[in-house]
Amino acid sequence: MKVATLGIDLAKNIFRIHGVNDRGAVVLRKQLSRKQMLPFLARLEPCLVGMEACAGAHYWARQIQKLGHTARLMSPHFVTAYRKNQKNDGNDAEAICEAVGRPSMRFVPIKSASQQDIQAVHRIRFQLIKWRTALANKVRGLLGEYGIVVAQGIAPLRRELPLILDDEENQLSGLFREMLGEMAERLKLLDQRIRQYDARVERVFGQDERCPRLAQVEGVGPLVATALIAAVGNAHEFKNGRELSAWLGLVPRQHSSGGRNVLLGISKRGDRYLRTLLIHGARSAIRVVERRRDPRSLAISRLKARRGSNVAAVALANHNARVLWALLKKGEDYRPRAARRTDVAQNG
Repeated sequence: MKVATLGIDLAKNIFRIHGVNDRGAVVLRKQLSRKQMLPFLARLEPCLVGMEACAGAHYWARQIQKLGHTARLMSPHFVTAYRKNQKNDGNDAEAICEAVGRPSMRFVPIKSASQQDIQAVHRIRFQLIKWRTALANKVRGLLGEYGIVVAQGIAPLRRELPLILDDEENQLSGLFREMLGEMAERLKLLDQRIRQYDARVERVFGQDERCPRLAQVEGVGPLVATALIAAVGNAHEFKNGRELSAWLGLVPRQHSSGGRNVLLGISKRGDRYLRTLLIHGARSAIRVVERRRDPRSLAISRLKARRGSNVAAVALANHNARVLWALLKKGEDYRPRAARRTDVAQNG
């Protein structure tokens, strides 16, 4: 039995596999348990193995590659179009097997264990921030029921909470004051945990030589650099910077037909967390461009004046994504464009 292409429908315990030979004829349909999976694949000759990019997919891809096979991960959104009949595990495995062999298929970069470690740092940090935001909103809402209004933002709440707890004239009951003190302690604990994860991000940033090179780009700091490394590695899966930008959802969404091109807002596909970091980093860079006279800053200032700060931030994030792809792909340092002589003369 010679298998050329294999599709695997991943799950927690039971896996369905579908294999075809080099002529496309079905030669294998099988259901395997988690323990049977790798021993079975070890007995097969090296082949192309396709899987959907889902929970555990990167682990399985690494293990399958160690056995000599070529593993490819795909977005479930792209696999759906190849599924015949109704949805079940067998039909999903057949669709994956069909999709992975398409020449035009776009694949998800397989993450290494170190990349997943960095990604875990970001995800846990982000979860802690969400918990802190929820707690702050709960405290602010409860205080509002007692006629005490605190300005939005975490900083005003940190500043006002000790004053509210020490104020004996705000008519808060002993029971509520006790619960408010407990929530204030939880808020301090979350702040402390977030600072610990910020330190972990800084440590990862200093240990990878690629991160300082990426941080040379305006609007890119330790968070963006480490998150990008965790998501795409050296960006070898992308042919050019435009592909990376499109993968991050920073390009216009199209709704075109009949020769009439309609461009809408950004597509917002791909990694939402990384896209958000890039846009927020671009916003911080835009705040200082008006004080600079280099060609890039002048172009951003003109775009901001013409289309607004939001469009300018997304445009800069798009441009930064392309620059970051080049830095990762070529392994070079960032070289900003030199200011024009006319600009230098005007400021001389």
